[in-house]
Amino acid sequence: MSSLSRELVFLILQFLDEEKFKDTVHRLEKESGFFFNMRYFEDCVTNGEWDEVENYLSGFTKVDDNRYSMKIFFEIRKQKYLEALDKHDHAKAVDILVKDLKTFSTFNEELFKEITLLLTLGNFRENEQLSKYGDTKTARGIMLLELKKLIEANPLFRDKLQFPGLKNSRLRTLINQSLNWQHQLCKNPRPNPDIKTLFTDHTCGQPNGSRAPSPATSSLMGSIPKVGGFPPLGAHGPFQPAPAPAPTPLTPPLAGWMTNPASVPHQTVSAGPLGLTVPSNAASMLKHPRTPSTNNLAMDYQTADSEHMLKRSRPFGISDEANNMPVNILPISYPGQSHTHTLYSSNDLPKTVVVKLAQGSAVRSMDFHPIQHTLLLVGTNIGDITIWEVGGGERLVLKNFKVWDLGSCSVPLQASLANESTASVNRVTWSPDGSICGVAYSKHIVHIFSYYGGDDLRNHLEIEAHIGNVSDLAFSQPNKQLCIITCGEDKTIKVWDVVTGSKQYTFDGHEAPVYSVCPHYKENIQFIFSTAIDGKIKAWLYDNLGSRVDYDAPGHSCTMMAYSSDGTRLFSCGTNKEGESYIVEWNESEGAVKRTYHGLGKRSVGVVQFDTTKNRFLVAGDEYLIKFWDMDNVGMLMSTDADGGLPASPCIRFNKEGTLLAVSTNENGIKILANADGVRLVRLIESRAHDASRSASGTVAKGPVMGTYGASSSAAGTSIGDRSAIVPAMVGLNGDSRSMPDVKPRILDDSDKSKVWKLTEINEPSQLHSLRLPDTLLAVRIIRLIYTNSGSAILVLTYNAVHKLWKWQRNERNPTGKACTSVAPQLWQPSSGILMTNDISETNLEDAVPCFALSKNDSYVMSASGGKISLFNMMTFKTMTTFMPPPPAATFLAFHPQDNNIIAIGMEDSSIQIYNVRVDEVKSKLKGHQKKVTGLAFSNVLNVLVSSGADAQLCVWSTDAWEKQTSKFLQIPNGRVPAPNTQTRVQFHQNQTHVLVVHETQIAIYEAPRLECLKQWVPREPSSSITDATYSCDSQSIFISFEDGSLSVLTSATLRLRCKINPSAYLPSNPSMRVYPLVVAGHPSEPNQFAVGLTDGGVHVLEPLESEGRWGTPPPLENGAGPSVTSAPASSDQQPR
Repeated sequence: MSSLSRELVFLILQFLDEEKFKDTVHRLEKESGFFFNMRYFEDCVTNGEWDEVENYLSGFTKVDDNRYSMKIFFEIRKQKYLEALDKHDHAKAVDILVKDLKTFSTFNEELFKEITLLLTLGNFRENEQLSKYGDTKTARGIMLLELKKLIEANPLFRDKLQFPGLKNSRLRTLINQSLNWQHQLCKNPRPNPDIKTLFTDHTCGQPNGSRAPSPATSSLMGSIPKVGGFPPLGAHGPFQPAPAPAPTPLTPPLAGWMTNPASVPHQTVSAGPLGLTVPSNAASMLKHPRTPSTNNLAMDYQTADSEHMLKRSRPFGISDEANNMPVNILPISYPGQSHTHTLYSSNDLPKTVVVKLAQGSAVRSMDFHPIQHTLLLVGTNIGDITIWEVGGGERLVLKNFKVWDLGSCSVPLQASLANESTASVNRVTWSPDGSICGVAYSKHIVHIFSYYGGDDLRNHLEIEAHIGNVSDLAFSQPNKQLCIITCGEDKTIKVWDVVTGSKQYTFDGHEAPVYSVCPHYKENIQFIFSTAIDGKIKAWLYDNLGSRVDYDAPGHSCTMMAYSSDGTRLFSCGTNKEGESYIVEWNESEGAVKRTYHGLGKRSVGVVQFDTTKNRFLVAGDEYLIKFWDMDNVGMLMSTDADGGLPASPCIRFNKEGTLLAVSTNENGIKILANADGVRLVRLIESRAHDASRSASGTVAKGPVMGTYGASSSAAGTSIGDRSAIVPAMVGLNGDSRSMPDVKPRILDDSDKSKVWKLTEINEPSQLHSLRLPDTLLAVRIIRLIYTNSGSAILVLTYNAVHKLWKWQRNERNPTGKACTSVAPQLWQPSSGILMTNDISETNLEDAVPCFALSKNDSYVMSASGGKISLFNMMTFKTMTTFMPPPPAATFLAFHPQDNNIIAIGMEDSSIQIYNVRVDEVKSKLKGHQKKVTGLAFSNVLNVLVSSGADAQLCVWSTDAWEKQTSKFLQIPNGRVPAPNTQTRVQFHQNQTHVLVVHETQIAIYEAPRLECLKQWVPREPSSSITDATYSCDSQSIFISFEDGSLSVLTSATLRLRCKINPSAYLPSNPSMRVYPLVVAGHPSEPNQFAVGLTDGGVHVLEPLESEGRWGTPPPLENGAGPSVTSAPASSDQQPR
């Protein structure tokens, strides 16, 4: 097959995939043999679809092609055989043995005999080589990794594992270009060509005496083109575009959603407000583009040059420039569309990164001021509200989440705040004139602020609007009275008076939590669209007569709606439970989808965010990119990664002029993108700020808040609350952004340091690398935290029993794919969108001691939050099983180092249960503690289990006979009284004999199995309680977290303090909110990297600077500058007083 024919197959594959012909796609992949779809292959293997696995493989290789192919087929058939044996289906096992595995006996008869002997065993795991075979899903996962390696090494698959990098809808684009060319060759080109078929070349009919094209026929293509362009082929979506209804001047578009429209198609007539006129010649807009004013919707947009373009010699009056444009930016009109607008090019889009803002926490919502176009209002996942002057990079206002009048709050809200004092922002928005802004929080309430310019933002109203989550809010002016509309988890929409806070209307009718609201008006009719998480769309008038509309969003997606700037076109964007996203334009008169835009990817978490601008462009944050569409073309116009660092689903927002675009980043920051006009605006404001900073004397900047034109800001993750202390960073001609007073001291070499050793104290963000992991879920305090054994992900368990998993991807910036601070990870979820959530049905979370443990191969996690113990699949997040309902509740979990099926479970009643997961049986019950067990650690060298309890008692148990060998109580320092039920944790050193013991009063090293205390370290400040500590992966360091927010690094051999990290170095300054680390974990292969989980729900990864290479320098033994280390004798086996 020729090269062009091969490329045509790829174009067809892309087309079929975009049109959702999944079975046909994979059949063509197999029959052509051009592209091996590894993702499809993985899904088939994971689901155990063995016939399809071999059928798909047969298009690329046969069993006896080479040794790689033989091994691939053998592994698949062996797994199928073992699964049949595991189900005790001997008949099926014999059938597989004879039909599938017999063929391999020719090559290795001994192996075939050994496989046959498995039939004689009651459990094939009795075979030594299969003794570690776990559950089916785990075994498939392990086999899949081996298969992928074999496929990648197999020369028959060379050049077949990578799909060509094609632009979206490439085949459609080629067809559109062909149609354009055919039309230019027409002898009598008509302004509205009638496209009836692709089976023959297009020609326009005779100009005289010919029959006018039927609008009904034209609508089959989904569009009627304007001069110079053909539309992309009809959109594939849940609704097909419908013909426009009969013109009814007295019936606004909303009424069309509420009534049955006329079934007879008519020529297109404006469905907009009365008096809106349309230029007779749209081609004139190509000559002199204008931005239509939104002040007067009845304005006539014609110009004096309206006839000019038709006098050009080229067919259709298209200029050379327009003819050479990509097809997807040619002007196109559609049935029912009577408005016209300016022709913009992609050069009008803001694509250049000009400013970087360090927000300090994950951005959840943004809105530009309607009049001051460089003022940006931001809300974050920890409830912070910020107003930025993006031109100068100045943080004008920072307000932390705080309930203004707790006494007047409802009991449920007070209870929620008692459990978790923070709340995430779901939505921020300005009023139409920018004098007021509103904030919707994840807990019941809405805040309304009055804005007087500059840093003057004042509290105005606090409204307890809904029970639970307040999902969205928007301003509206029914009857010329400013109101705010809210919606929430309680399935209602409510309208409030902005002046008094009194409730005006409550709309009930949704059967699921309401996700968004979109108020609007046409003519004299005011209405509200609302969407729910079940994909239902409803519309309401300001009365109590119920919903006037009940429609399904495309794909039953969780959807937001928005109008174009001039209010004449309605769009929606959403994501459903399967992770499929849709951007569509609606035909308001029909209540049907008018146009479905292509180019959105499938996501594992979150809902895609979008915005509109200039009555012409759509933008969405998707697949770590910013994607743009022309409103009149379903194909994606372009995309940009904004120089990298974007999350999977970034939050995005245009300013009102469309010259600036704000986008959230992985590193809790914001990037501002600009077009040419935006760049000039930013430079103007920047130069003013620069002049102001030069004239200000004696003012010291805490650190750079913004970086310009690609300059990186070292203050990422900082938050400055005192505006008087802010001075914009000095910006050099080379784009370098730095704070001039912050000059780093000379770095001493090791010989100098040994002579003048001084404790390394880190106070500024610029003195380390810190990354707060991006989080789009509700921020809830972190109770447990662990790195996966591969080092490429972090798993946490939150107070509300939800697990979160962050994965780092392998790419050019992170070639190892391991956790790091230079590249932000993805908050990962499977395509199902489910969360790993522990059973808490009958649990008091305040009394629970959450715990989890990860299997050695990272395949599954065992977890509990005071309820049943759950076993989760780490790939699918599905609950594999639950067991051991309380009482007593599990308080600590640890896998046996030699057998993943054996788990030690510390219990609330002070016992330890040794549990076999595979046979669902408690093998032993160990008793010796007096209070609940809070720590467990196995030594695979000594064959012992060390346990610790809330009574500060340590015990050693033999893992052979499960008998207690010895026990000791910690020696509590004089004058220190530990809190009741203080957790004591234990961890083995790399040598498997020394045990790190962590208690709120001390760090101690014990030697097992005798439990001799070798060293003890006590913080000098009695008020500074230890919250957690852990060994580094090489056991040379100990990372410690404290209740005051600080972190310390000890040398483990001497327990001498060598580095102290103060909260100001990695936490945003927030005087009204006490944030500190609760848990700490060390990276499994990077000895100087560790992560901490915070009370505000944040997770930070920390690393030393490359110039330092490590956390401080160990103090010399003779140097008295280090803290004292007491070598305490082992205490007697009695409880301390």
